[in-house]
Amino acid sequence: MKFRIFLVIVSCLVSLLTGLVIARGRSPARNKTDQPTMLIGFSMDTLKEERFQRDRDMFVGRARELGAEVLVQSANSDDARQISDVQTLISRNVNALVIMPHNGAAMAKAVEMAHEAGLPVLAYDRLITGCDLDLYISFDNVKVGELQAQFLVDHLPSRGKMRLVRLYGSKTDHNAVLFKQGQDRVLTPFIESGKIEVIHEDWVQDWKPENAKKIVNAAITKQGAAFDAILASNDGTAGGAIQALKEEGIAGKILVTGQDAELTACQRIVNGTQAMIIYRPLTRCARAAADLAAKLARGKPIIARSALDNGKVQVPSILVDVVLVTKDNMMESVVKDGFHPFDEIYKGMAEPRRPKSSE
Repeated sequence: MKFRIFLVIVSCLVSLLTGLVIARGRSPARNKTDQPTMLIGFSMDTLKEERFQRDRDMFVGRARELGAEVLVQSANSDDARQISDVQTLISRNVNALVIMPHNGAAMAKAVEMAHEAGLPVLAYDRLITGCDLDLYISFDNVKVGELQAQFLVDHLPSRGKMRLVRLYGSKTDHNAVLFKQGQDRVLTPFIESGKIEVIHEDWVQDWKPENAKKIVNAAITKQGAAFDAILASNDGTAGGAIQALKEEGIAGKILVTGQDAELTACQRIVNGTQAMIIYRPLTRCARAAADLAAKLARGKPIIARSALDNGKVQVPSILVDVVLVTKDNMMESVVKDGFHPFDEIYKGMAEPRRPKSSE
């Protein structure tokens, strides 16, 4: 039987909720004690970056707490390989499928394959477009872009205009489009009024730091080093940008944004070469994703308070809040949550400059 999820709009006194009424797909397999065993397939774009290794580990850990086993496949940012990975997971008789796509449009085929096999699909972190996707969990990515841009607006030069370089992220990642959408909402009035001038902009293929560095190198070659800020959409591209700035001897003099709270980015912030990050509490998102996947595998109903248009349907969505972090609130956010240890973030920093670890 094909797995189906029907959208039901439930009227409440205070708000409207998007309800999911779920028909059961594959029944869980039985183990030697005749107890049902859930098997979740997790197809990931890549595990090359620190944050995605964290996503995997936290997701798998939470799933095991719920009595589920997880089969993880990593496609190394290869669309054909990710389709093959999904085929493999389907053949292993998983009860639900979670996909973090490399290319949101290309993975529509994977959703169709899963539905043909009677499996529900949860898109993790990145939206899968152009298909009848069952469920999506991520952060409010438009809000991420708004916060990044607002940080720059809040630091406009007192005299003259801000000269800005923009690094948009990977075109194949729908999140990059959403980040740009949020950034544009904030920046457009200031660009139109002449308070901000975008002197160079480009998309960063596959989010690779080396590609971001090339773009910033090109900006410096074309425009010179007299600019004020780099709007980088994640920490990897921020790192590539800062490497280019170091070669010019201007690292720390240019505002650079970021996102993901990678350890190296947190270290750059406290040492002054990166200005801010958007901290996306991965623990909360990954554990919530495991909870949702387990419910999908069991055919249990799920309530989603949001819905996002993926070009074909309004996808029921769970969106997790984000936090803007600078050196001033690093301790009360990233450190307090245990996302990175105090000693690692402040490694190499002279003792007088360090905050107290008990704070």
